Amino acid sequence: MQFFDTHAHIGLTYDDPIEQLRVIQKAKNAGVTRIVSINNSLHDFDIVYNNLKSLSGIYHAVGVAPSEVTNPGKDWIAKIENSLQLPNVIAVGETGLDYYKQFGDKHSQIELFITQLELAQKHNVPVIIHNRDAGKDVFDILSEKIPDSGAILHCYSENAEYAKKCLDMNIYFSFAGNLTYRNARNLHETVLNIPLEKILIETESPFMIPAQNRTHKRCMPEFLPSTAKFLAEMLEMDLEELSIQLWKNSCKIFKLPE
Repeated sequence: MQFFDTHAHIGLTYDDPIEQLRVIQKAKNAGVTRIVSINNSLHDFDIVYNNLKSLSGIYHAVGVAPSEVTNPGKDWIAKIENSLQLPNVIAVGETGLDYYKQFGDKHSQIELFITQLELAQKHNVPVIIHNRDAGKDVFDILSEKIPDSGAILHCYSENAEYAKKCLDMNIYFSFAGNLTYRNARNLHETVLNIPLEKILIETESPFMIPAQNRTHKRCMPEFLPSTAKFLAEMLEMDLEELSIQLWKNSCKIFKLPE
């Protein structure tokens, strides 16, 4: 069996480049053979990309998260566009809206988000979306601006009704370790009410540790099979059968060979 971690913050898991390489090796030993590395800032993207660029099975997204809205970096648009030309850079993100911590102001967040959606459209890549307490605005903007290559609602946190509304768009739903929490009823209901072909899984490392791995201080890509096992039990599916479908879904949205 092989698994595809569609969202892992390798640079936040460890600062040390040697430790980052160990994280990747442990993941591969656990069957997690493809990982999309995510960074919140363009500065962090440069550091992590240069450290991991020679590794097989490691892909990258480039973008500016809402947390960086007040300081996206000099010439940040050109930086994203240039980075999208690099090998194994396959998506824009993470970007989106976060009204929980009120980074900057809503107008600035929305402007940053829309610009990156337009960049994803221009460069024919999907976009990875962060949504926290901003579901209505995220939906309304995607209804007008979703790139042709599609979007991933990462670490999905809305309910089943919201997901059903999104099914008319080319949107995938990525579930992290919080899917395994007993009180995550909105997520449990969601996975039972959307097509399997639209489901992805991620670790959101170093956050969202699966319940089975809660003795650890931080989440690691090697824990992804725990979320997969929980999902298989929920869907009453054989784990290997589910892993094959999740792999296909991941490869499809990121335009990678299976």
